[in-house]
Amino acid sequence: MSFGLVTHAEDWPMWGRDSSRNMVASVKGIPDSFDLGKAREGSEEIDLATTRNIRWVAKLGSQTYGNPTVTGGKVYVGTNNEVPRDPDNVGDRGILMCFDEKTGDFLWQLIVPKLGAGKVSDWEYIGICSSPVVIDNFVYIVTNRGEVLCLDVHGMKNGNDGPYSEEGQFMAGPGKPPVKVKDMHADIIWRFDMRDELGVFPHNITSCSPLVVGDHVYATTSNGVDWSHTNIPAPFSPSFIVLDKKTGSLRGEEDSGISARALHACWTSPTYGETDGKGTIIWGGSDGWCYGYDPVPIKGDDEFNVLNERWRFDCNPPEYRTKNGKPIRYATSLGPSEIIATPVFYKDRAYIAIGQDPEHGDGVGQLSCIDITKEGDITKEGAVWTYQGVGRTISTVSIADGLLYIAEYAGKIHCLDADSGEPYWIYDTQSRIWGSTLVSADRVYVGNEDGDLIILKAGKAMQFINKINFNAPIYSSPIAANGTLYVASQSHLYAIGESSQ
Repeated sequence: MSFGLVTHAEDWPMWGRDSSRNMVASVKGIPDSFDLGKAREGSEEIDLATTRNIRWVAKLGSQTYGNPTVTGGKVYVGTNNEVPRDPDNVGDRGILMCFDEKTGDFLWQLIVPKLGAGKVSDWEYIGICSSPVVIDNFVYIVTNRGEVLCLDVHGMKNGNDGPYSEEGQFMAGPGKPPVKVKDMHADIIWRFDMRDELGVFPHNITSCSPLVVGDHVYATTSNGVDWSHTNIPAPFSPSFIVLDKKTGSLRGEEDSGISARALHACWTSPTYGETDGKGTIIWGGSDGWCYGYDPVPIKGDDEFNVLNERWRFDCNPPEYRTKNGKPIRYATSLGPSEIIATPVFYKDRAYIAIGQDPEHGDGVGQLSCIDITKEGDITKEGAVWTYQGVGRTISTVSIADGLLYIAEYAGKIHCLDADSGEPYWIYDTQSRIWGSTLVSADRVYVGNEDGDLIILKAGKAMQFINKINFNAPIYSSPIAANGTLYVASQSHLYAIGESSQ
């Protein structure tokens, strides 16, 4: 199946760069040392004259969890609305910003009103956590309101395209007068509301980076528990769905019963890989199992289209599930975890680790290497290797030159042999890690809660290169594209590259 990407060789058009979700780039020449500069007096805007090896800096909101996407000369990143670009749309909103790749100039933004459900389904000031995928001049994004949207890469500057024409009402929110639509606003092509259409109950926030394969868009619904953390309001609603890429209509959903077994919420993103010419959608569930589906939905027993489950793998070892014949309570340090990290496809295998909401703290974890050529419950025969030396994590792995790098929430970075699982080294950053490792050329990059960007040398021998503080927490993941390293702190997006400054 083809993605139909029209990109430069070193673009980063989706979370994980391509459908394998492997956090690896081939960008060379990124400086190991740079100065972030100083803000202009009375402003949060960075004076570029005070920077070194910084190409541009864009002011974001006050909280940024979305990971940048770079393609077609544009940079996209999710944030909140605490520093409004549009004076007519102020207050708490989810925001997707679009910038010019060369200059960092602001181009347009998607403005998404809050659900008004507070921390239960749309946590205050979190913004948009989804990293968009950009295909054929269209942007696919999951919003804080539990919607999947298709946008025009040009925004409203080239007019209102597509069948959707209610952008003013969309930005205002239900029951409010529509706002004036400007060139600086997003142009919505189609909209699919997962809450209205499927009855799902997102827990805390809707978070997923969609995947496009062929004519299909795959997305996680974030269905989960309610405020009590024990009751599941929508146990029969799907955790994972398939939409038509052109129209946004529902094409299928998982029928694996995942929502009824939800430990917390499903926030992971789907992956695609091919083995012997046969494609597989790989996805981690809120029940702690990793699933493999045929890409094209089939007709189910109740006449609804469903995803055919080819295999499933329990990423929690038995001792995390039960003790002395009794289930171990969820969110305890020795108990089971769901999957928040994105699976990575590499050489007919899937690599995935378990973890929980960072609010739950530290706990036991496991990284699994799965042979996805098998079928059925492959928990035993599908395990190529497992590694319990890593704690809970929400981080996606990076695999380059046969070496795997993974960060855990406790702040440690692990390097293992991708084939055997043999550990080579561990580096402790001394701070919590929410994001994922990036490997580009022979460097490993990762940010942490203290605002440090850690740079290590890739290889079997651990070698520290540098640590640069960004003056604000780094909860997203660094990415590299077209000679530039992009790092989003909570408040700014930095484009880092060699310069004469």
